Amino acid sequence: MADWTEMTAADLGRGIAKGEIDPAALCETYLDKIANHPMRDRIYARVTPDRARAEAAAASDRAARGARLSPLDGVPVSWKDLFDTAGTATEAGSKLLEGRVPDRDAWVLRNATALGLVCLGKTHMSELAFSGLGLNPVTATSPCVNDEGAVSGGSSSGAAASVAYGLAAAAVGSDTGGSVRVPSAWNDLVGLKTTSGRIPLTGVVPLAAKFDTIGPLCQSVEDAALMLAAIEGQGAMDLPRGSLKGRRFGALQTIVMDDLRDTPAKAYADALDRLRKAGAEIVDVTCPEIQGPMDNAGILYTSEAWGKWGDQITAKGDVMFPPIRERFEGGAGHKASDYVAAWLQLDQVRQVWAQKMSGFDAVLCPTVPNMPPNVDRLMSDNDYYVTENLLTLRNTRVGNLMGLAVVTLPTGTPSCGISLMGRADGEESLLAVAVAAERALGE
Repeated sequence: MADWTEMTAADLGRGIAKGEIDPAALCETYLDKIANHPMRDRIYARVTPDRARAEAAAASDRAARGARLSPLDGVPVSWKDLFDTAGTATEAGSKLLEGRVPDRDAWVLRNATALGLVCLGKTHMSELAFSGLGLNPVTATSPCVNDEGAVSGGSSSGAAASVAYGLAAAAVGSDTGGSVRVPSAWNDLVGLKTTSGRIPLTGVVPLAAKFDTIGPLCQSVEDAALMLAAIEGQGAMDLPRGSLKGRRFGALQTIVMDDLRDTPAKAYADALDRLRKAGAEIVDVTCPEIQGPMDNAGILYTSEAWGKWGDQITAKGDVMFPPIRERFEGGAGHKASDYVAAWLQLDQVRQVWAQKMSGFDAVLCPTVPNMPPNVDRLMSDNDYYVTENLLTLRNTRVGNLMGLAVVTLPTGTPSCGISLMGRADGEESLLAVAVAAERALGE
């Protein structure tokens, strides 16, 4: 018999539909694996077995009556610990929010539950989502599936680990500067960053609301499409089975190719070769205008983050991991005029980007320029921590600043991903292209 915990969410859903998989038994399989897994406490902040069993039992009843609510009805998934969960602590990886128990589910969790998805629990994350590394000595640092002594990427660190280690069929995370795509790339998963503003953030602990987005971490593009539909409360989109012939990609050269480490560089070059062999046209493209917003990212992000959290950090910041607290505090000194000017520039550059990239099905880049750093070295070498954190988020930040839909795919080289940057509000067309790219990269 197949190991259910190694199957994609879509395949589990098909098995339930055929009567081959009972959702209650599937739930118990995941709960048992979580309970007995040596990395459990580094991945899950809180498991919700009572809720999971109740939801799975209801899914079993619906399946037996032929009344399933969605293709993922009865499939168990995990949730990053910044999505409000009624009656269960939601602390966003920070002692600053210790004991915070919401009385209502987040909007996206309500949608997913209404479509039959089973909530396994809440996963660990970077503190208040403000790091791309996933290092969190305050609560727990989740492991990378390819190197348990390394970080898994952040801030959706436990979300990625839960899927990569077979402790959830899929996961829901958030992405403000790369927090879905970095851990997805480092753990060989598909990660979807949705367009800024597409999905309501109601019931989500914020970092920088103008950049915060919600997205799934999955084993396949099909899973990502199904999960997107579930969290939006929509019917699932049909993914075409087309090829890459006739598809045109831009390979971004500005910023994202600088200082690439050897392994990600080779993995990316190999991935481009496979896409070309599958029929895609790939053209080098530059956009020097993005340098300005990239230089102003500190103003754009930290000003908003400090505006939200400054009072609480001033009052109780001593309970935080110092590098995270210091990053927040960097926003205290920015002038309002500088913040406004940075946004005016960003809006202009977004228009330039849209014009320059309008002729491509997607714009490509290495998802992350470096490999997962070692936990012990990050904890003992502050300069290394700062350098690696900034480099880790550099490439993914382009998609956030430009307000795009972006998907990262595994390249076949462990902990190396390739990103396809689509258009704002272009998730459906991006996922259609990503299916064909996924197939080409797997050959």
